[in-house]
Amino acid sequence: MKTKTKRLTLAAVFCSLVAGVCAQVPEFFKPYRATALRMPAVPLVVNDPYLSIWSPYDKLTDGTTRHWTNDEKPLEGILRVDGVSYRFMGGADRRLLEPVAPMGNEAEWRGKFVRKQPAAGWQNENFDDSSWRDGRGAFGSGGEGIRTRWTEENSDIYVRRVVDLSAADLQAELYLQFSHDDNCEVYVNGTQVATGEPSAIYGELVALSAKHKGLLHVGKNVLAIHVHNNGGGAYADMGLYRNVARRDECKTAVQKSVDVLATNTYYTFACGPVDLNVVFTAPMLIDDLDLISVPVNYISYQVQATDGKSHQVQFYLSASPLIAQNRASQPTLSESITVDGTAYLKTGTVEQPILAKKGDGICIDWGYLYLPAVNGKVSLGSDNVLKEAFFSQGQLPATQAVIRSDKASTAPTLAYVHDFGAVTTPKSSFTMIGYDEVQDIEYLFHRYKGYWARNGKTIFRAFAEMKNGYQGIMKRCRQLDERIYNDGLKAGNVQYAEILSGAYRHVMAAHKLFEDNEGNLLFFSKENNSNGSVNTVDLTYPEAPLFLCYNPELQKAMMTSIFEYSKSGRWSKPFAAHDMGTYPIADGQTYGGDMPIEESGNMLTLAAMLSMLDGNTQYAERYWDVMQTWADYLVANGQDPANQLCTDDFAGHWAHNCNLSVKAILGVAGFAEMARIKGDAATAQKYMDKARQMAIVWEKNAREGDHYKLAFDRDNTWSQKYNMVWDKLWGLNLFPNGAMQREIIYYLNKQNVYGLPLDCRKTYTKSDWIMWTAAMSKDTKTFLKFVAPVYKYINETSSRVPISDWHETISGKMVGFKARSVIGGYWMKVFADKLLNK
Repeated sequence: MKTKTKRLTLAAVFCSLVAGVCAQVPEFFKPYRATALRMPAVPLVVNDPYLSIWSPYDKLTDGTTRHWTNDEKPLEGILRVDGVSYRFMGGADRRLLEPVAPMGNEAEWRGKFVRKQPAAGWQNENFDDSSWRDGRGAFGSGGEGIRTRWTEENSDIYVRRVVDLSAADLQAELYLQFSHDDNCEVYVNGTQVATGEPSAIYGELVALSAKHKGLLHVGKNVLAIHVHNNGGGAYADMGLYRNVARRDECKTAVQKSVDVLATNTYYTFACGPVDLNVVFTAPMLIDDLDLISVPVNYISYQVQATDGKSHQVQFYLSASPLIAQNRASQPTLSESITVDGTAYLKTGTVEQPILAKKGDGICIDWGYLYLPAVNGKVSLGSDNVLKEAFFSQGQLPATQAVIRSDKASTAPTLAYVHDFGAVTTPKSSFTMIGYDEVQDIEYLFHRYKGYWARNGKTIFRAFAEMKNGYQGIMKRCRQLDERIYNDGLKAGNVQYAEILSGAYRHVMAAHKLFEDNEGNLLFFSKENNSNGSVNTVDLTYPEAPLFLCYNPELQKAMMTSIFEYSKSGRWSKPFAAHDMGTYPIADGQTYGGDMPIEESGNMLTLAAMLSMLDGNTQYAERYWDVMQTWADYLVANGQDPANQLCTDDFAGHWAHNCNLSVKAILGVAGFAEMARIKGDAATAQKYMDKARQMAIVWEKNAREGDHYKLAFDRDNTWSQKYNMVWDKLWGLNLFPNGAMQREIIYYLNKQNVYGLPLDCRKTYTKSDWIMWTAAMSKDTKTFLKFVAPVYKYINETSSRVPISDWHETISGKMVGFKARSVIGGYWMKVFADKLLNK
C-alpha cells in the first residue's frame, strides 16, 4: 500500500523550477509496452520534413545522428558520473568535414564525361579521356549544383575528375563524398571504393584514410563515378574532404534497451554505477493541431544509482549548427540570448535564404535552431573547450555571446548541462529542442508560418507553453502510445502493434500543417526521397488509413488544395492534379506527367469515405461540380485504361492496367455513394449502375483462371489489386464471383521472405500496398500471413533509413523512397475493423 501511495504522490508533484529537477511520473521513463522490433532508423527529434533527426543504428552510440536525407545533424549526449564521462548519444569517431575538392552542391568543378559505356579501364589514372566531353559538376536533372544536364531515363553517365593533392593533404583523415540517382560505382585511382544503392542518395561517405590507405598520392589523382538512372530524376556528384574534428577521450555507455512507441523513443544505458533513461518525445498528438504543428520536442532524462551508493552526476546534451545548414560550408551565426528570463542558444545560417530552395534531398538552411536553459544551464562555444570543462569539472564555461563561423572547422557547439548533484535514488528532468523556420511554406504565392504560429505566437511563447504543459502533454503522449499499440494488437498481433508504433512519427513528421488566409486547414506532405513534390495526391491516398482512423479533418486538409486548384480554374483539366508544386513551394503542379485516372479515382474515393464518416456531404458539396467532372472522366476512360501514368509504374507503363481500372470503378461508385448521402437518388442510381456494370465487365476480362491479370491484354500476369479493399469496406459487393478472395488465395502462394511482390514483373514491392491488400483478407489469421514478412523486412533490412516503402522481397534491401508518409497505409486493417464493426 505504501508503494502505491508514493507513486500517486509523485504523479501529482510539479516541476521544481528553482532546483531544476522534476519529480516526474515514473511511468514517463517506461514504455507502455517493450518493443522487440528493430527499427531501421530510430526517430529522435522530428516535426516536419526539415526538423527530422534519426539514429540509423542499433545503438545510439554507433554513429552521428542524421536527417532522413542521410546528412549529419549531430546531437551528442554524455553523462558524467564521479568524474568519469560516458557517451550515450553520437559516435566516438566524430566528423567535421572541410572540402579539399568540394562537390558541386558547394562549388563548381570540372571533369570529363561520356554517356555511353567507355573502353575498359576508363576509371584508371592513365586512361586517355581526351575524346570525352568537358563538363561541370554536378551532373543531372534535379538537385543542387547541377551545371551539366543529364535527363534521360534508363541511361548512364561516366565521369572522371582530377584532384591535385599535396603531402599535407595526405596527412589528414580523408573522405570521399558522393551523391547519386540511381545505381552507381565509385572509383579512386582505378580502385572501386563504393557501390551505391539503386536510389537517390546524397552525401554518402567513404573513409579513404581508414579503409583505403595508400590509394591516394601526392599529385594528380582521379575520382571516377558511373551512375545509371533507372527513371525519374538523375544525379551524379563527387568530391574529397578532410576531417578536422578532434577525438574525445570518453567512455561509451552500455545501451541496455531501446523501445519505439508512437510518440516516444525510450533508451536505457548503463554508465558505470548509474543507469540513465532518455526519452525523446515528439508530442504530435493527432487530435491536437497545435501540438502536431509546434516545432518543439522534449528530451527527458532520469538517473539512478545501481549499487545503492551516492554518485555525483551531470547530464550533457549538445547540438550542432549543421542542423540549421543545408551544407557544412555555409557560414553560420550563433548567439546566446535571453527572452523573458530564459536563456536560449540560437543558431542559423548567415544568409537566411527563406524558402529559396525547393526539391528533394535538401535540408533547411533558413530559420533558427534553439536550445533553451529550461532545467539546466547552456553555453555557446568551441566543442573542445566546452567538453574539456565538462569532462574536468562537470560544468560549462561562460557562454560566448555571438560566434560567426565561415567554415566547418570553426563551427561552435550549443551545449546544455544539468547538474544532478548527489544521486542514489531516481532523479529526473527534461529539456527541449526546437526550430523556428520563420516562414514555413508558400501556397499559391502567399507565404505562411506553421499552424502553431497562425495567430502570431512566437517560438519563445511556444517553448514557455511546452515547458509549463510538460506533465499533461507527456501523459497524453503516453495515452496515444497506448491507443496506437492496442489498436494494432486488437486488429492483428504484437508484430502489427509494433509496426504501427514505429511508423506513427514517421508519417506525421512528413507533413507541414498550416492555415491559409481564407481559413482553410492545410496538411501538406513532402514526397521525400522520391521527387520532392508537395501535397502529392498519390501520397494522400495510400497514407489515408491513419487519418481516417483518428482525425478525418487532417485527411480533408490534404485534399482541399487539390479541390480548390480545380475549382478556381488554375487547374483546368478534366481530372485531378498530381501535386501542388515542389516542397516547400506549393504554387501549382510541377510534376512533368499527369495521372488522370489515378488521381481522380483517389480523390473521389477518399471524398466518399469522408462523407460516410461525416454522415453528410457538406465538405464534398463545396466541390460537387469538380467531382462530377472527374467521375464522368472515370466513366469514359476507366473501364480499360489507355497508357496512362499510375502510381505502380516502377517496372514501366502498361496500358489496360487492371488495378487502375479497379480504382476507376471504385471512384465512380464513391461518387454514387456521395450522391446517395446527399439525397440525390437519381444521380446515385445512375453512377452506381455504371460502377456495377464496369465491375462485371472487369471481372470477365481480367480473369485468368485462379487469379486476375496485371493488364487485360497480358496473359500469365498478376498484380496486387489493393484498390479493391474499398468494395469490402463499403459493403457494395461490386466485383462478382468471389474476385477479392480469389486474389488473396493466389497472393499467399506468391510471397517471398520479405513480402508479396507488387506484381509479376519484379520481386520488389510497396509495403503500404501490402497492408491494403492484406486488409482484404477474410479473417485476421490470413491478414497476419501478409504482415509477418513485412515485420521481418523492417526488422532485418540492411538499409538503415526511415522505413523505405519500396523494397526488395528477396534481399530485404531498399529499392527507393524513404521517410515517406505513405506508410500511413499500414493502418488499413485498423481502419477496416473500426468501420466494419461500427
